[in-house]
Amino acid sequence: MQTQTAGYGAPTTAASPATNGAWPADDSKPSTTQPRAHPRLYAPKYKWDALTNGLIAADPYLSYWNETIIGNASKTLGDPVVPYNIDGGLTGSGVLDVAREIKLKIKNWAYAYKITGQSQYQDRIWKELQHATNADGDFGSGNDIWNCGGHFLDCAEFTNAFAIAFDWLYDNWSKEQRDQIRGWIVDHGLQFGQAAYNGSLQNNWWTGAAPGKGSLINGNWNCVCNAGLLAGSLAIIDDDPSGIAKNLIDNFLIDGAKANCFQGAYSDGTWAETPNYWYFGTTGAAEIVSALETAYGQDIDLNSVNAGFSLTSLYHMYVQGMTSLFDYGDHGPNKFSSTANSLLLWGSYFKEPRYTLYQRDHHDASEPYSMFWYDPSVDGAWWNGLPIDKHFDNKDTEWGTARSSWSDNSGTYWAMKAGKLTGHQTHGDLDIGDFVFDAMGQRWAGDLGSDQYLGYGYFSSEAQDSPRWTYYRKRTEGQNTIMIGRANQLVSAAPTVKFESTGTSQGNMPSLSLDTKDTAYMTIDMSSAYNGA
Repeated sequence: MQTQTAGYGAPTTAASPATNGAWPADDSKPSTTQPRAHPRLYAPKYKWDALTNGLIAADPYLSYWNETIIGNASKTLGDPVVPYNIDGGLTGSGVLDVAREIKLKIKNWAYAYKITGQSQYQDRIWKELQHATNADGDFGSGNDIWNCGGHFLDCAEFTNAFAIAFDWLYDNWSKEQRDQIRGWIVDHGLQFGQAAYNGSLQNNWWTGAAPGKGSLINGNWNCVCNAGLLAGSLAIIDDDPSGIAKNLIDNFLIDGAKANCFQGAYSDGTWAETPNYWYFGTTGAAEIVSALETAYGQDIDLNSVNAGFSLTSLYHMYVQGMTSLFDYGDHGPNKFSSTANSLLLWGSYFKEPRYTLYQRDHHDASEPYSMFWYDPSVDGAWWNGLPIDKHFDNKDTEWGTARSSWSDNSGTYWAMKAGKLTGHQTHGDLDIGDFVFDAMGQRWAGDLGSDQYLGYGYFSSEAQDSPRWTYYRKRTEGQNTIMIGRANQLVSAAPTVKFESTGTSQGNMPSLSLDTKDTAYMTIDMSSAYNGA
């Protein structure tokens, strides 16, 4: 009697991909000076053709995702248009939730229309586009209805959503509709992006142009804002009388992303903000890389920009415990279409099939980007040969973790944090020594996450006397760590860490494959956090 173990091999890209499904050659490769014909954002025509010409049917993952996406698109056809509600709740994020919900729905409807050809999906997109530009008089007021001056993330996500609608359905819109969508992208999005980079829009710190912001720029804001503006610019660049699209691409967006967004991963792959903000930042970063590659065939060469970016997928894998994330710091607003599907892109980009294999089995994989970023020729088990313990040693956010197994969620997992307490876009806690612990399918020690973003002084600063550290969830008292005299840890603390591990890796079977003598421990000298106590 034999056990089927073929799928448990080391992660690889099949030597003969034609035998188990693969993308065909790109028959219309773009030049670096002339953008590809539409569609050119994330999803070029040759991939649409391959999907409908048998690739979906040939691959179980693509088949399941396709069914799920079209199902989601169909279920939301009858939804009312997304209302213009300014978030005054926990996160205080303007109309960001509105923008991201619209983006998610437009992606699903546009994908469903391209696959099925059913006009109901295109009609529903047009209805949402008109509403989100105040054509019905019920979506904001004034010139800045996308809230570009107040909270530019909102503006960027609206611009990205409209760019996808314009580009993916370009041949299906009438000339009048194309002209309208193009005008909306420029008037409500790109002109504000140009104003931000030119310094005439006050809330422009995320561009890197505002002095004194330091590492605040290196993270999700710069990624999301540049991704949205880049998508909008690439969608219309060959038919933009204003010239704004070309100006943004040539002079600001790519260089700005290299200098800031792509510095969001530290040298060990740890995200500069928090494990939850990783989703927003890496989704934006992946959109930037994907859009440039599909539109111009341009490789941004992240290895030379920041080698740590090739490791941020590993960070995401290790920061996931048996039950949930080691979710230190702030959690952020609703993620909507900010998923972990960047791993599917990074798997091919960095030639690390392990990333692709890991993400394809996760609950958030059923999403339109997956249909184009996934490489169907990957094979093997993502956990095969992967160490079960790891020390992330960059001093900015040093931390360590160990688990009993990658494939048995009833096992044990711990993770513990050291690193600097400042420089994380004011999303961190006073939490040196903080830890989580999972066992028997339960989290026994966890993190409390965000407090009220609109609370007094919540984002005022990371100084020792900042009002931020008066909030229980942010101060030392609210962490799984040592508190002395009910005082907060010192924001200037510089802990030192010793991490030891026998270095055991998962074997080539999902169970009964570990060295039972595996040992890992982490100790932190925390004395610098307690003012000599």
